[in-house]
Amino acid sequence: MVNAVKVFKKTAPNGKVTAYLSRRDFVDHVTHTSPVDGVVVVDHDYLRGRRVFARVAVTYRYGREEDEVMGLHFSKELELVNTEVAPNAGQIQTNDVQDRLIKKLGANAYPISVNLPENAPCSVTLDNGDESSSHPMGVIYDLKLYVADSKEERPHKRNSVSFAVRKVQYANPEISNRQPQTLVSKTFTLSPGKLSLEVSLDHELYFHGQPVEPRLSINNGSKKTVKNIKAQVVQHVEVTMTNNQFSRVVASLESREGCPITPGSNLTKALTLNPVASVNKRRFGIALDGQIKDQDANLASSTVVAAGKNVNDALGVIVSYSVRVKLNCGAIGGELTADLPFKLMHPDPSTSKATIRKMQSTDNFEFEDFARLRRGQSVADD
Repeated sequence: MVNAVKVFKKTAPNGKVTAYLSRRDFVDHVTHTSPVDGVVVVDHDYLRGRRVFARVAVTYRYGREEDEVMGLHFSKELELVNTEVAPNAGQIQTNDVQDRLIKKLGANAYPISVNLPENAPCSVTLDNGDESSSHPMGVIYDLKLYVADSKEERPHKRNSVSFAVRKVQYANPEISNRQPQTLVSKTFTLSPGKLSLEVSLDHELYFHGQPVEPRLSINNGSKKTVKNIKAQVVQHVEVTMTNNQFSRVVASLESREGCPITPGSNLTKALTLNPVASVNKRRFGIALDGQIKDQDANLASSTVVAAGKNVNDALGVIVSYSVRVKLNCGAIGGELTADLPFKLMHPDPSTSKATIRKMQSTDNFEFEDFARLRRGQSVADD
């Protein structure tokens, strides 16, 4: 549908409750987090004094479900939000999409807006290397809208709708666009002089799918010979739930162009690395960005925290990236290694002029049936 706003739709099994979400992402802007908002349609006669509640739960899964034996569980579920959203949820400040949906859906439509706590972790999925596994590892969110007399009442499947949602971070324009660089050197036992390596990048921030191009400046003032150069993009992952830390190489190349670099020689060159999820599928421990099933996932974005806070205080799965360059001087000379951190993120789609124009200029909606979407299908009605 040309110039239509996509809305995710799901109906409860009994057909009495239908929810419409204009987005399924809680967007973390570092200083605040945008809510997930939309519209819920429920008949007054069905409510009979009951209310519609929204519940957001986060599941930390830090081990494979297949390995859970004798009552041992590798997951923990926490309820982050449980609040009334309709029909008497107070005054909700609606946006343009909600106003148009309510106008289209009629008197039984109510605006909803769900907020997450400030310290809620970002969505990250850890690839467990096994396609047959039913539950991915990582940080998984679920939003449930249900009808009940009180929020303490257990939701019934027949009158509730569930959405897989995410908490995501997009690149903030305030992130420094400096050109990071590092200089390392190495001396050799019983050999005069030193080998120096400078690595620099054009930007501190790169977008997913964008090549990372480190520039190398090598000054060999030693008596050793550099035989080859290896460059890698390394993903660093910290799982705070279990205090585990590990790294995975997500892009690499080895070059002998310009080698050997003999004593007294210099070399300046640029390399190109492409860190993408498509070449890292089915590799245990690769952190992905928490995309729902049936959609292409990206590598997980770098974790960013507000100024003055320590990234190590963040919850969930903390992700960072670095360019690692190694100069190989042979079995006796060893290696000289340089690590240069950078950030890998998505641009904020809500700031694009095309998205803003589409949201403001149309009353057309493309309703995406969420149940079919999860099965890899799609349906549109207007």
